Amino acid sequence: MSKKVIAVIFGGRSSEHEVSRVSASTIMQNINQDKYTILPVCITKEGKWLLYDGPIENIKSENWEKYAATAILSPDADHRGLLRIVGEKVKFMPVDIIFPVLHGLNGEDGTIQGLFELSGIPYVGCGVLSSAVSMNKAYTKIIVDTLGIDQAKHTVVQSRELESNIEDCIERIEKICGYPCFVKPACAGSSVGITKAHNRDELAEGLWTASREDKTIVIEENITGLELECAVLGNDDVKASVVGQILAAAEFYDYDAKYNNSESKTVIPAPISDKKSDEIREKAVRIFKALDGMGLARVDFFLEEGTDRVIFNEINTLPGFTSISMYPMLFNALGITTEELVDRLIELGLRRYED
Repeated sequence: MSKKVIAVIFGGRSSEHEVSRVSASTIMQNINQDKYTILPVCITKEGKWLLYDGPIENIKSENWEKYAATAILSPDADHRGLLRIVGEKVKFMPVDIIFPVLHGLNGEDGTIQGLFELSGIPYVGCGVLSSAVSMNKAYTKIIVDTLGIDQAKHTVVQSRELESNIEDCIERIEKICGYPCFVKPACAGSSVGITKAHNRDELAEGLWTASREDKTIVIEENITGLELECAVLGNDDVKASVVGQILAAAEFYDYDAKYNNSESKTVIPAPISDKKSDEIREKAVRIFKALDGMGLARVDFFLEEGTDRVIFNEINTLPGFTSISMYPMLFNALGITTEELVDRLIELGLRRYED
């Protein structure tokens, strides 16, 4: 049987570019090379597409570009592949499936998924609608509200409102959310641009910080309790992993606490009752299906102190695959190796296209 060609696309223009390169390195090292020929494609921070032809482990470093040449994905469905460009020469390279490993802006917000749809090439993960809605915290909340699943009290502010009358915005937030509260860009991943405000001055500063990442800002009340995460896998028949707990080294699990602070810890499985674990797993699957999810996602919750309420936090449709990322670890805890997990995700992408 001839091997299929898989293009792994990573990097990107978002603030999570470096994390994406590490995730892609892990995924490529776990792709079964008896079944697939790998074409590593990195999108630079400037938006240039490059086909990488060097050691996979070097992708994590800054000198990988010397092994790369321009290669772009053709939107022409007759091509179904990459166009490698060297000088005036163009070489066509067929692709059977795409594995996007792009976190955040332009990677998991439906934009590049639209290009994949135009290309006619099967791909791993959620489609255009699911990616776009799940990336936008404001719209995710609207859909989850219809499921009757608890969420933190929240409100939404547009950046233009800050410019016209920030005092009115602050008064509305104080009335709905109180202090402390979290200020989040609607469409930024890995907690980029998120702040925790304890008073008016911090709230105003947090609103401006979030507005630099996105024009839509979501403000949520603070929930005191356990931070819990659950991974899901599947298309129509969706399975949930065990539930894991995050122990953030900082006041909350921001980008620095996730990737730069060794004091942040994960506990798998989380120290909660079987009843609560089952509730979280069931709600994770319901949310994933309601958002038209395909392939994979990580769904985050709080278990509120004092009430034991399960409160939905957010969903991530292209979770990390670094050595400290929860998504693979949650399935590893079920006896599914990262290589098996990657293989299943590729098969799910192919199966969705066939269906």
